[in-house]
Amino acid sequence: MSDDPLSTMIDHVSLSVGDYGAAKAFYTPLMATLGMAVVGEYTAEQTGSVAFLGFGRGGKGALWVSDSGRQTPATHVCFRARSRQEVRDFHAAGLAAGGLDNGEPGLREHYHPAYYAAFVLDPEGHNVEAVCFVGA
Repeated sequence: MSDDPLSTMIDHVSLSVGDYGAAKAFYTPLMATLGMAVVGEYTAEQTGSVAFLGFGRGGKGALWVSDSGRQTPATHVCFRARSRQEVRDFHAAGLAAGGLDNGEPGLREHYHPAYYAAFVLDPEGHNVEAVCFVGA
């Protein structure tokens, strides 16, 4: 484990959605801006419960979307971007994929002096964020 105070301890998160197809269409281009691709997709028959779709890097899932029904209340999840440009690309891709703007790319120094982030609401209202802690 890194001594970096900005390193993460969470292995993965899962969001429940009511419209699996819309979620797949939204998250596939969104996660690609952060270098993540589909690392696994499993049908309800395979899992014995519901369909799951995972996004990540190097074959390891970081975000799993499940066809478990609309999650209420919606939640907030944030992903680390490698650059401010990735944050901007993330925001643009989210809007292009049907998301709603919930905070344009920019510094939010009240969170941290180097907190550069953008926020998009997915089609079911989940607040999805990308953040970067490195300069321009």
